[in-house]
Amino acid sequence: MPGRFLKKWLKDSAGTTAIEFSLMIVPYMVLTLGIIELSVMYASASLLEGATSSASRLVRTGQLQQSGADPEEMFRQALCDYATVLIRCNDIQLEVSPLASFYDAGGMGPQFDENGDMISSGFNAGGSDERVLIRVAYRYEMMTPFIGRLLAGPSNERLFLSTIVLQIEPYEFQGDV
Repeated sequence: MPGRFLKKWLKDSAGTTAIEFSLMIVPYMVLTLGIIELSVMYASASLLEGATSSASRLVRTGQLQQSGADPEEMFRQALCDYATVLIRCNDIQLEVSPLASFYDAGGMGPQFDENGDMISSGFNAGGSDERVLIRVAYRYEMMTPFIGRLLAGPSNERLFLSTIVLQIEPYEFQGDV
């Protein structure tokens, strides 16, 4: 009797789909979560790049220098107004430095401490008709620990750097007004 039951059970294919699904759900979920994680990560990087570009217009046009407000706070606020969704504003690191020439930007690579945080050389927006390097750093923390370790390593974080080198417009005019 038990032999007949075993033969009948082995020939029965009613649960085959459920077994196949249970074997495939893990790779499918890893692939799906990985695609979502990469999409959000690249959207965050793009958002930081756009925020840096938008905030740097304040420096380029001289609005930041002529506002009378704290330049670093005004720049940070412009960044935060643009990047409101995927980026924690308090974790953004800034560096704004005047340059003698555009050539000097090549030798001014970012410096990092032992924790991987950017060492800023300060915030000096420069003056009329000067060249300025603007660098924004953000440590993006992955949302899913397992996928994050696959994509970002054991720290579960990726460093985003957005760098813009520009020449400030000559906003101090001489002559009749």
